[in-house]
Formats: sequence, structure tokens, C-alpha cells
Amino acid sequence: MKVTVVGAGAVGATCADNIARKELANELVLLDIKEGFAEGKAIDMMQTATLLGFDTKITGVTNDYSKTEGSDVVVITSGLPRKPGMTREELIGINAGIVKGVAENILKFSPDAIIIVISNPMDTMTYLALKSLGLPKNRIIGMGGTLDSSRFKFYLSQALNCNPNDLQGFVIGGHGDTTMIPLTRLATYQSLPVSNLLDQATLQKVAADTMVGGATLTGLIGTSAWYAPGAAGAALVEAILRDEKKLFTCCVSLEGEYGQQDICLGVPVIIGRSGWEKIIDFKLTDDEQAAFNKSADAVRNMNNVLTEMNLV
Repeated sequence: MKVTVVGAGAVGATCADNIARKELANELVLLDIKEGFAEGKAIDMMQTATLLGFDTKITGVTNDYSKTEGSDVVVITSGLPRKPGMTREELIGINAGIVKGVAENILKFSPDAIIIVISNPMDTMTYLALKSLGLPKNRIIGMGGTLDSSRFKFYLSQALNCNPNDLQGFVIGGHGDTTMIPLTRLATYQSLPVSNLLDQATLQKVAADTMVGGATLTGLIGTSAWYAPGAAGAALVEAILRDEKKLFTCCVSLEGEYGQQDICLGVPVIIGRSGWEKIIDFKLTDDEQAAFNKSADAVRNMNNVLTEMNLV
């Protein structure tokens, strides 16, 4: 198996490190546009192989897509963060050009690859990949909800003082502070609804903390998070390559599911060797569906920028 991670920054490198440590692929390519950057990261990681006991071969390359040939899965992390004074349209325009160019170059050498999108704004970049590449929809996956759900379970574990691995919890909707929807009603602790253990005020705080989870970390460390986003990307790679049939929240194409059309948004899906294989219907309440529709409207408004810029 072969995996390519595009973007050797903190998120991409962390994702690659997780993939190598778990030996998910025989070969791992780390690609970046900055001369020598991916090569240096790859050498650094390879020098941990005898210490950590993995056999995955890691190669770093500068903008040479021929080295990615035959990749089974490609993770796209490249793109710029929003800078002070930068408009939403400017950020989308810059990152859309980057993501579209990356994806098109990848497919020249790996036409059967499954694409995992981490680049922000993630829902819109996933929609761009779907519309511009012409791939079957099951091969385009946005990572956002996988990360958001992990953060949700962390905050629940803090409130319950329990092991987060004993929790089930999902965040649906857009991957943004105001668009994600932590489903507190469906969260469980060893099959017991957490609503049996936490009062409504605590559950509302957990949901609020989850929604600003990324912004909280940016405020604490001065930049975007990388450990959890990188691990979330690697978890999806693992579910694909090992055909795990695991349930994750991912940003995928909706064609009537959850009442939405012509949009990529976070919903529960089964992940396996062919990409995302099935959307699971959580039977939302009226209030949850209304929140989901509001989230879709916000994401669709972002997507409209792609149309205005003739990118889709």
C-alpha cells in the first residue's frame, strides 16, 4: 500500500508520522512546495524507525508529483491560514487554487486514489474536489467531523471524569465554530446516555467548548492545532487501508440525505476500502434538523464563492 500526504507542515507531518508508526503503508510520500522541507521532515522521521520499530519507507519530495504515482490514499493538508485583514473570499480563492491544483496533479499519477481533504475551509474544499475532479463521490472525504467528534469526546470525558475511549459521541454539520453540531442527545458512556449522568447546563457547556475547540487551541498556542488533526487524518487512512468499516463523521456529498442536496457536509458514514461506503441516518429531532439546515446554509454560502470565482 502507498499513501501520499501533501503538505509537510505541522498537520501533514503529524499525519505522516502517525501513518508510519502504525505501518499502514509500505511506502509513504510527503510532498511540499518548499524546497527541501518535505525531504528534511522525511529524513527526520526515518531516523526514528529503529527507535520505534516501523518499516514504512518515507520519502520527501519538493513538488514532484511523479513520486506519488500509484498512491492508494492521498491526504491533502496544503493551504494557507487566514491572515489578519484577509477576507473570506481571498482565503477561499487562494486555498481553492492550491487544493484544486494539488488534486489534479495527484490524479495524473494516481487515478484510483481516495482523497482525504484537511485543508480549510474544509467543507468548501471538499466540495471543490468533488466538483472539479469528476471522481465517484465515495472517493472524496473531508476530515473535519472526525476531529470535531474526537474533541467532543475529550470534553465529555473531562465533564464525566472518565476514559474518553469509553465514550461514543458524534459532531455533524459544518467544520466551523458556528456550523458544527455536537449531538449531546446521542452521546453515550458505555452504552448509557450521558444525559443520564450530566445535567443540561453541563451538556451545553461541553457542546460550546467543542464548537470553539480549534479557536481555544489557537489562543493557547498561537497557531492552529496539529496533533489531533493529524491523528484524525491518519485514522481515516487506517480505516480505508484496513477496510475497517468504522463509523466516523466525515464531510461527504449529500444527495437528499439529511434533507440536503448539492453540498458536502459532515454526517455519520462507514469508512472502508472503497472510501466512504454508506451514510448512517441518525433520525434527527426537529431541532437538530433545523440546526443542520442552518449549518448547510452557512456552508452553501461559502461554496457560492467558488461559483462567483468560476472555480466550479
